[in-house]
Amino acid sequence: MLSYQHSYHAGNAADVHKHAILAWVLSYLTRKDKALSYLETHAGRGLYDLGAASALKTGEAQAGVGRLLDRFAQDHPWRSAVEALRNREGDQCYPGSPLLAAHLLRRFDRIDLAELHPQEYDALCAAMPESPNTRLHKRDGWEMAKALTPPDPRRGVLLIDPSWEVRGDYDLVAALLPRLHRKWGVGVLMLWYPLLADRRHAPMLRQLRTALPDMLVSEVRFPVARAGHGMQGSGMAVVNPPWGLAEEATRLTQIFQEDTQ
Repeated sequence: MLSYQHSYHAGNAADVHKHAILAWVLSYLTRKDKALSYLETHAGRGLYDLGAASALKTGEAQAGVGRLLDRFAQDHPWRSAVEALRNREGDQCYPGSPLLAAHLLRRFDRIDLAELHPQEYDALCAAMPESPNTRLHKRDGWEMAKALTPPDPRRGVLLIDPSWEVRGDYDLVAALLPRLHRKWGVGVLMLWYPLLADRRHAPMLRQLRTALPDMLVSEVRFPVARAGHGMQGSGMAVVNPPWGLAEEATRLTQIFQEDTQ
């Protein structure tokens, strides 16, 4: 969806949930001295300024990373990465998933990022550190996922994180994720989705659970960032979850539940 720009929503509570799980998975997988592939279908600009007018207009970052960062242990890979990148880029920066991946992965790991929005793609090119193993694709993310899986090396992660502004994306994902799993049986496939009042994600999730019964699902709920804001929570579905991720998901649920205690 070329009208969507994540700068209005960067660092919100859903980003915290999504990025905390992603950072934990990448940190876990890099314990082994074996190369990884990291693919992302909707990369965005990679680095966000939370002091920009777009971020201040919605107030979502203050309700997200501003409220939640200190609830994480100092050695949690997401908090460590955010603080390290802020030391380099400034206190108002927030790293999106591409920059988190670049920070947590090694020089010999492979990164493929798709972003179709022209301005977001240009910003992504400026934000990402140069590496011979990083490729930025100005192309449709769904098409890239189908074209590049299974990747080389086969060990790795795919993050699917669309804007969900196109309702047909729910049906698309319900069919695509099992297809990608059949092609790339060892890949850790990660899908983020919003929890909205109308529960439009529910049919998709039922289809995915039927096709992928061992899929791990982590859902957290949080106060709406502002009056009229429709997102009430965040969901992450993970195919081939690494050992220990279920326990990490439980810890995340407890962090978000502090608002209701």
